Amino acid sequence: MSNFESIIGQDHPLRILNTLIKKGTIPNALLFTGIDGVGKLTAASTFAMACNCMGTSAQDVLCDSKGKKASSNQPAITNPCGLCKSCKKIMSGNHPDIILVKPTGFFLKIDQIRGLCQTLAMKPYEARLRVVIISDAQAMNLEAGNALLKILEEPPKRTILILTCTHPSELLPTIVSRCHPIRFSPISRDNLTEMLVGKQGLSREKAEVIAASAGGSYARSLRMKEKNWDQRRNWLLTATGLHSSVFFPKSIGSLLALAEKLSKNKETLTEALDIIKSWLRDAVIGRYLPEKIINTDLTEKILTASEKLSPAALLEKIEAVEKTQKNIRGNANLRLAAESLLIQLAFKKQTPSDIT
Repeated sequence: MSNFESIIGQDHPLRILNTLIKKGTIPNALLFTGIDGVGKLTAASTFAMACNCMGTSAQDVLCDSKGKKASSNQPAITNPCGLCKSCKKIMSGNHPDIILVKPTGFFLKIDQIRGLCQTLAMKPYEARLRVVIISDAQAMNLEAGNALLKILEEPPKRTILILTCTHPSELLPTIVSRCHPIRFSPISRDNLTEMLVGKQGLSREKAEVIAASAGGSYARSLRMKEKNWDQRRNWLLTATGLHSSVFFPKSIGSLLALAEKLSKNKETLTEALDIIKSWLRDAVIGRYLPEKIINTDLTEKILTASEKLSPAALLEKIEAVEKTQKNIRGNANLRLAAESLLIQLAFKKQTPSDIT
């Protein structure tokens, strides 16, 4: 990807970035927020290319320490050429002044920020505007956050920091207050479908199902494709009894065995809970708005299922799934959480007497 047009479904944030470049009013720090897989890192890299592209008649795009325009020259275009020496270095990850900092394991550590401080104490090697991209900034612990705050309070010249995270509330308020926020929206279902068909070669039917279940994240849709998500979904729905629309008609022994299998890996269990909740949600929606069903390839079975339980009973089951998801995020025992949920889902009230 070498230009902003290649970033799909983010017209508003890209318009802001283009305006900042055109007007020469690039602030010292930007905060890109939004769910994983909507183009935040790609936009950050493209922005760095646009600020340093030699194909823009080599105008200076500089910021002083207060983020004010330091040159009257403005780029003739805001899209990087992708062909010049600077663009190629950035695309290959070999530009000495475009720095990516990301978590090692689960955290961004204090030593990483200290190392960044040492680097920023020196002038850029060759870039008109040095760009530091801090990915998943919410992974900083308090020490790392305070160290970064010192950089933001006294930003180096010719340097811009771009932080990415899901939501501003994940960061220290003092860090957020020193950044210009730009929110990236979930990618629309239609755009995701076209991307999966055009870039990944999926059939339209399969692309539509994955796009509907990916929650607006292209990265997640790719993971679903690579893992044969639809096959895993169908297996789980069969194992739980949801696929046959009878809702967990399993013995305690079989439920415990399924819980053991799902809980061997946190990612596997998390994915399973998302699938179950999506199915239950569709069963609720199917009664009133069948066109909003997510698992579109299973519409007929979902409509049959929606007749077997009242909306109140379905919502009660969804609440049980969400409570389990919250417990897992709080590091609850995976096996106990899975066992408890499956038993609750199997034996919660299932009579259709309150169907309206």
